[in-house]
Amino acid sequence: MWGTKKQPVNQAGVDNCTVLGKNVTFKGLIYFEGTLQLDSYVEGEIHAKGVLIVREHAVIRGTISVGTLISSGKILGTVAASDKVQLLKSAIQIGDVHAPTFSIEEGAYFKGFADMGLVPSADESSQHINTLTGQAIRHDTQGLRLPERESVYEQLSHNLAPDELVH
Repeated sequence: MWGTKKQPVNQAGVDNCTVLGKNVTFKGLIYFEGTLQLDSYVEGEIHAKGVLIVREHAVIRGTISVGTLISSGKILGTVAASDKVQLLKSAIQIGDVHAPTFSIEEGAYFKGFADMGLVPSADESSQHINTLTGQAIRHDTQGLRLPERESVYEQLSHNLAPDELVH
């Protein structure tokens, strides 16, 4: 009698899925396993081994280190994924992307550096990305200035906050 009932089949990630809706504002560090779906505003860092789904109304300002990122929202910051990054048609990604697989649908906007090499583990990726980003910025600013524009370049780089450069 007890053995005749079948247990429901568990779909992957259904039991371990977290959703932050449109009216949520979060500032700080987010660590999770499984799947996180965001349709909210997040400022800070997101670290996970699982899947991050960034919905159309979501805005993320900060560093993301995940297994897989699927985005149709707005991300302003560096992304590192150990599996893949997928930007859907309404996605905006302003910042570097480090992932072995990186796909961009037609209509998505991407401005940054793309590195499709292997990414270190989720714990090591933040340190690795900061090192690479610092090297790329130093490399780009050395020897590429035009003499007549040097004072304008220095003024922009020293007087504007990073948020002002994005807008």
